Amino acid sequence: MDLRNSQAMKLKVRTMNNKSINLRVDLLKLLIIIAISFALVSIIVFAVSEEPLVAIHAFFIGPFATFRRIGNLIETMTPLIFAALAVTVIFRSGLFSLIAEGAFYMGTVGAMIIALTMNMSAIVHPIVIILFGGMLGLIAASIPALLKLFWNVNELVTSIMLNYICLFVGIYLLNFHFRDTATTAFHSYTFPETASLPVIIYGTRVHIGTIIALILCVLVWLFLYRSKLGFRLRVTGDNQRFAKYVGISTATVMFLSQLIAGAIAGAGGAVEVIGMHTRFRFDSLPGFGWTGIVVFLLARSHPLFIPIAALFMAYLDVGAHIMARSSDVSADMVFIIRAVMMLLIAAEALLGRLRQRMIVKASDEEERLSRAAEQAGGGASNG
Repeated sequence: MDLRNSQAMKLKVRTMNNKSINLRVDLLKLLIIIAISFALVSIIVFAVSEEPLVAIHAFFIGPFATFRRIGNLIETMTPLIFAALAVTVIFRSGLFSLIAEGAFYMGTVGAMIIALTMNMSAIVHPIVIILFGGMLGLIAASIPALLKLFWNVNELVTSIMLNYICLFVGIYLLNFHFRDTATTAFHSYTFPETASLPVIIYGTRVHIGTIIALILCVLVWLFLYRSKLGFRLRVTGDNQRFAKYVGISTATVMFLSQLIAGAIAGAGGAVEVIGMHTRFRFDSLPGFGWTGIVVFLLARSHPLFIPIAALFMAYLDVGAHIMARSSDVSADMVFIIRAVMMLLIAAEALLGRLRQRMIVKASDEEERLSRAAEQAGGGASNG
């Protein structure tokens, strides 16, 4: 019994050491990726700009220059949190569905429908809008989920196609049912005041949706790491064959993961519309679902790290737009940076040797301490 307990203790210590090493290496990798991204910004600016110092100052310092711009960071961060949480739930189940973009857009459409067709109090109206947006997101996500469940159709293909179907559905509803024909712009009628989310920071447009997003990060973490379904979801994503072996219905888990992710993304779309806009004006996919993948990768698939990663991506977006307004460098440069970041994050070989050396060194040190303890115990027994 003592030998078994000793082996169990050794395994627990080794697991904790490996987790600590992985965390340190991942943080170092993240810092290197950020440093490379910033270096890339500087190189591009000096290559294309006639006033590079102005552009660099606008990019790096501009987002913190005024209180209003700091508010812009939080405003931009909020929808990215919703999108990244949806991506997290899907990807952790082992699926590669990109339906978060379409589900987010359907959430914005749902917000327009309820905001313009139902009269409610200022407290109930936003709640119903968010719930309806989440329901439309769930319905959108259920289509590739059902195709995967019953016919094993590739979820990547169906989700990409469905994203554009969602877009055309939204454009149809806007153009033929909710468009404000009194103006030449392509947007809906103005939302009633009861449909908007309250601002929580005076002098900005930061709304209560940010708090909802942060609470949702905790709820998703509890779901993934403290619930039975979350455990099954992670096991399925890590090793689907093993999950089937131990009796987990992997098809059901993958199906439910897409529904949950769709509801999260749809709710995020509704929050974005009634928190930041007074009309529906999305004539194209907003792109939060795509950026959410980068946030997910930066956060290393951990829900509690997503707000930090989302804030960093918001910093890049806001800085790029400030730079575009203040200099001769286009804001499209941020797309190049995102692409490079995704490549670097996906590069498992980056710091791979360092990770391996640290694990081997920790294992050798553990064995050395174990032998020393056994020798000391043997000496005391003989004495």
